[in-house]
Amino acid sequence: MKAMLDLVARHKSGSACGIYSVCSAHPLVLRAACVHARTKGLETLLIEATCNQVNQDGGYTGMTPAAFRDFVLAIARDAGLPQERVLLGGDHLGPNPWIHLPAEEAMARAEVLIDQYVAAGFRKIHADCSMSCADDPTPLPEDVIARRAARLIRVAEAAQARIGGEPCVYVVGTEVPVPGGAAEDLPELEVTTPQAAVATLEAHRRVFEEQGLADAWPRVIAVVVQPGVEFDHHKVIDYDRAKAVALSAALDDQPHVVFEAHSTDYQTPTALKALVQDHFAILKVGPGVTFALREALWALDAIEREWIDPARASGFRGVAIQRMEAEPRNWAKYYHATGDALRFDLQYSLSDRIRYYWPDPEIAAAQEVMFANLMDSPPPMALVSQYLSQAHGALRDAGLPVTPASLVVAHVGATLETYRAACEPDLEPIHD
Repeated sequence: MKAMLDLVARHKSGSACGIYSVCSAHPLVLRAACVHARTKGLETLLIEATCNQVNQDGGYTGMTPAAFRDFVLAIARDAGLPQERVLLGGDHLGPNPWIHLPAEEAMARAEVLIDQYVAAGFRKIHADCSMSCADDPTPLPEDVIARRAARLIRVAEAAQARIGGEPCVYVVGTEVPVPGGAAEDLPELEVTTPQAAVATLEAHRRVFEEQGLADAWPRVIAVVVQPGVEFDHHKVIDYDRAKAVALSAALDDQPHVVFEAHSTDYQTPTALKALVQDHFAILKVGPGVTFALREALWALDAIEREWIDPARASGFRGVAIQRMEAEPRNWAKYYHATGDALRFDLQYSLSDRIRYYWPDPEIAAAQEVMFANLMDSPPPMALVSQYLSQAHGALRDAGLPVTPASLVVAHVGATLETYRAACEPDLEPIHD
């Protein structure tokens, strides 16, 4: 897609510019992203879905690629953001949802996945075939990973040619943290070596050429590597640019490729800016924005408990925790504490497994009651400011109504603003 190609070209020419990618399917998070993009004048808002989140079987959101596209564009339209400024991407697209099957069957399903994503208008495609299927060795050889990625990209090219529109841009590489954050305490992370990053690119370039995809190679805009950033349940490993100096320079002779950084959630504004300056020009954020969503919802619950008659109060926070305890399937593999420590992780873990529970009918109903209560009996400014001072101040400054939904949107928008600021180009060109 032209917007991404232009961004990469500007970055490679010496401008420390970047773009952030919002990886969430929550309507309030997506509304926050659209409102933020409109008010800040972003040329492109990049929103991505993963293969587990959205696929031909519905994924854990229940949405196919076409349904997710319609969902996002409806939110953008309601937020006043022109749809041509929304770029849809697919993250970790490959056989991952079907790794319990033999490789050939899993890859056949991945081909359907890719075709549906591109047919629905997704134009930034991360082809990730790093995972071993039922009959595969572990780990997979890099040549096998590259060949499977090329197989999927051939499907993407055919789908784009069939339906028209702008050609796809691609991301390759597999050296990424566990989606959603690490499940255990983190050791010190090993930064990807320059040799490994170049070897990944070379393996893919060679396979592209062998398989007749040479025309698509200039549209491979990024490689995923580990820059040394990650988070687990309770702590964050911050970016240490001194450890990534050699990696940062590894793409100097690659005219159209930058780095894509995953798990940048909870990095400081200074660290995010340093990542972009060091050529990690695509920053992915997912749990970081849904964590902000949970912060805002918990704050509204606290406001409701102080302001609304207990007989009418929603009990929103208690309902959410009860539903998580009753249905542990989305956190049981990740949280291993017991008692009060488990109750803490259910609510506050940085991996934010609670994000899977917001669509639960009982939780959604309690949220609706909470929002209605606070709309029918608006709390005083002093109480709102106590719990959501930054969001409340932003709404007042903009002359916007203070509602439960607008407070959530403004609070999530503050997290997105750190990413926007990091991706703004420096006044002076960067020099390696």
